[in-house]
Amino acid sequence: MIFQTLNGKWVMNERGSEAFAQAQVPGSVLSSLLVGHRISDPFFGTNEDETRELFRRDYFFSTEFELMPELYEQEKIVLCCKGIDTLSRVYVNNSLVGTTSNMHRTYNFDVKRYLNPGINMVMVELMSPLNYIENRQPTSGKVIDYSPAGCAKGNQYLRKAHCMFGWDWGANIPDCGIWRSIDLIGYSLIRIEDVQIFQKHEKKKVTLDINVKAELIRKDHYIIQAELVTPDGKVSAITETLTGDEVSLSMEIDNPKLWWPCGFGDQPLYTVSVFALDMNGNQWDSKSYRIGLRTMTVSQEKDEFGREFCFMVNGIRVFAMGANYVPEDTIYSFITKEKIEYLLRSAVNCNFNTIRVWGGGYYPSDTFYDLCDEYGLIVWQDLMFACNIYDLTDDFAADISAEVEDNVRRMRHHACLGLICGNNEIEQAWVDWPEFRQHSDELRKDYIRMFEDIIPGIVKNCAPQTFFWPSSPSSGGRFDKPSDETRGDAHCWDVWHDLEDFEKYDEHGMRFVSEFGFQSFPSIKTVKTFTNEEDRNVFSRVMESHQKNKDANGKLIFYLSHNFLFPKDFESLLYLTQILQAIAVKRGVEHWRRIRGCTMGTLYWQLNDSWPVSSWSSIDYFGRWKPLQYFSKYFYAQIAGSIERSGSIVRPYIVNETRDFETWRVRISLQTMDFRLLHEEEHEVDIAPFSAMQVCEIDYSALINGIENSVFVEAEFFDEDGNIRSTEIDVFVKYKYLDLQGSSISYSVIELADEYVIRMMAGGFAAFVELDLLQADAIFSDNYFHLTSKREKTIRLKKSDIRYLDPTVSEIQNRYELEQQLVIRSLKDTY
Repeated sequence: MIFQTLNGKWVMNERGSEAFAQAQVPGSVLSSLLVGHRISDPFFGTNEDETRELFRRDYFFSTEFELMPELYEQEKIVLCCKGIDTLSRVYVNNSLVGTTSNMHRTYNFDVKRYLNPGINMVMVELMSPLNYIENRQPTSGKVIDYSPAGCAKGNQYLRKAHCMFGWDWGANIPDCGIWRSIDLIGYSLIRIEDVQIFQKHEKKKVTLDINVKAELIRKDHYIIQAELVTPDGKVSAITETLTGDEVSLSMEIDNPKLWWPCGFGDQPLYTVSVFALDMNGNQWDSKSYRIGLRTMTVSQEKDEFGREFCFMVNGIRVFAMGANYVPEDTIYSFITKEKIEYLLRSAVNCNFNTIRVWGGGYYPSDTFYDLCDEYGLIVWQDLMFACNIYDLTDDFAADISAEVEDNVRRMRHHACLGLICGNNEIEQAWVDWPEFRQHSDELRKDYIRMFEDIIPGIVKNCAPQTFFWPSSPSSGGRFDKPSDETRGDAHCWDVWHDLEDFEKYDEHGMRFVSEFGFQSFPSIKTVKTFTNEEDRNVFSRVMESHQKNKDANGKLIFYLSHNFLFPKDFESLLYLTQILQAIAVKRGVEHWRRIRGCTMGTLYWQLNDSWPVSSWSSIDYFGRWKPLQYFSKYFYAQIAGSIERSGSIVRPYIVNETRDFETWRVRISLQTMDFRLLHEEEHEVDIAPFSAMQVCEIDYSALINGIENSVFVEAEFFDEDGNIRSTEIDVFVKYKYLDLQGSSISYSVIELADEYVIRMMAGGFAAFVELDLLQADAIFSDNYFHLTSKREKTIRLKKSDIRYLDPTVSEIQNRYELEQQLVIRSLKDTY
């Protein structure tokens, strides 16, 4: 196999224009125009609308290159297009070699006969996605009069990331281009077409069955060699003679090192390489895979609550803790390994063990799955279908079949792959959404054919050891009560969409909560990137253009009015909505973790953003952690404490998501706002593995009578070594009624070799204390915490966790410069 990449410098021009722009491939129309300073920032102000109009036009990307002589000598040469977005014609030396219609597919065009020795030219002609969806005529009897919230009508006709046409958190900017690698690959004699690796687990042994399918370019006898490299570098190999086009090889691994999700063990990875050799031992092709040895499925056993729905890894039931993952950028060619790694590392650092790839975006790169393998993140993988009605023509069926096969084959060997889900919310929509149900029976039948016949058949054939789930939410398919709380997974949106109080979560005992969430505005730093001073009002045209969920700003004000005093200024309003978001999601997670066994997973909506926007994210577009991300570090801790309060009755809980028995000590105290102790008691508890337990129950009614607004309860959770692992507080009235004192917060900063240590104190109860830097961004060891005593609280800031997004800002050199930048506020400062 001989490889020559065509990535690098190309040129781009609009149809009918002789003005060429420099382009970088992988890249897109937007990335080329932005890097060349030919358009304004599409995210600033209301520029989104103007930018969208660029995609009513057609574009050309072209490049000239010198063909490697050894590549030209190969018997077969393919042009491998790993991602063309979306409608295109592909030319080699002005000859049409193929067309594309699906950004999610890899296209391989046989181009040997079109290439010349020496200089050659490749051109990709990209057609307007907007013109296509707006002019697409429906099939007779299959008129579709629906589009998801914030998304352009007709988006479902094009196999392009749906959210590129907008979503209730996403910009409607349907960029196009060559968004993944484009390469020439030459083969002679033999090409390895496919490798499928099956694992058979027995006591102290794993057997790998390696099935290899080859394309025989020249019919002959060949040797297939499989090589295994263990995590500690030991190498073994086996060979088989290939007499047809398929062969199976078997390798045994004694005393295997198993792969575990984050928090349950290590993530050792083995490398399996397959080589195609001629009978003289010359190598002609190869493929390599990193795998983890594990069993993984979803248990649906009957139990006292109905049927469980939980990941089982190596026979252990795992409570899934994580969030939903959306595209990392609106401009897909700007999605880098660094951006992906930052988000996934943030998740792991906050004790996530699961991530759900949502079905309205794109199939992530190999980098994403490699990192999830390394970090121990179980991946719930939606296929790229979401909240839409699809017309299953023959051409569409063939296109999506190739798409699913391409991507399942690409991801199936990854240890992190927990399940493959057919779509997001479409089964539920056909049952519960009036705007769906009014459509024809033919379209309803198309749903069944797609998601309960064609697609599961492909998944079963390509990845038979991977669990398939037809939709999310679902009880198993066939429109059988997809939101049933006694089985399957569920989306819980009565808090937020239905304006229910946070306490509503306590009424739900869903088996697996794969979506729930609460919105917030981004931070003032992020808002400043897309607004002028006069735009900084949540009901301004610009702020509303960066809020894609209908009536959401009003909902935020509604919830704010129920919980907090009205803020004194715009910045305080942004901060309070982020606190609201954190409180809401925390309430849900802690409830569902307390009923472990009934509920076995919570994935909040959503981890990240694709542009600067008001949304449900816990990390905004620029990587800034909102309070929710900091809170998740504690409510997703493997051993976590929480407080359940009913009126004046307080019940501390501990949840143990480990395989070990633990002995912890819990101190519960009732204090006034100036830290006067009214009551205190301690309990030592033994917590069984994989369990939740109530520590005690205390009725404070007599102690708080008449002073409810001036006291708080605190639960401190100590591990066996006496270390405080978490501190939880609750109050007996809404925060807006709380008699907070204007106590000042004092602090000092010490500089160590790799970090700064910030020590803080307050003379009275300080709620939701925020630390920030004026000109830089930072991830502190803790943030949005409460100061609950006159004892010092220590916060650490690693120097490596300070980021400088503005290249004109000087780096912080010492503690004095850090002190100058440090900004502190608490709830009391917002009014």
